[in-house]
Amino acid sequence: MKKTTKDETCSIDIMPLENQLCFGLYATSHAMIRAYRPLLVQLDLTYPQFLVMLALWQKDGQIVSALGASLYLDSGTLSPLLKRLEAAELITKTRMRHDERLVVVHLTQKGWDLRPAGEDTCNRVRSMIGMSAHEINALRQKLDQLLLVLQGSETEATPAPKVKTLAM
Repeated sequence: MKKTTKDETCSIDIMPLENQLCFGLYATSHAMIRAYRPLLVQLDLTYPQFLVMLALWQKDGQIVSALGASLYLDSGTLSPLLKRLEAAELITKTRMRHDERLVVVHLTQKGWDLRPAGEDTCNRVRSMIGMSAHEINALRQKLDQLLLVLQGSETEATPAPKVKTLAM
């Protein structure tokens, strides 16, 4: 007899891959990145670099740790991105005088000059999606709600029990 896990309000078997919300989000994320890729080649940016640029176009002069937090990137991932953007002369990094542990990221003029092309890229992808601004905003709100719930569950999560291993 097959044991299934059922949601309280519906009778959908949650185990098949096609019924997994996480898989739908994963596949959609990959498809979104693939949609951006040919457009970003024209800007000589990768998708993660583009996200950094979007964050800086929104608020220039961010401390690296704050930038990483806003992008949900750890320093091991963010640092190489910033190095490549700095080598491309799109950003500068400077240490704060009052606290040299803090590094601030600023756009260069070349970085600011790329903004109109970045905006065009966003508009082109929005057109590809074929959703109204209202539909996109509603979806974005749902994703934000899901993110908040999942972030809350991270702090409440208990570690998995340790499995005892037998010495051979």
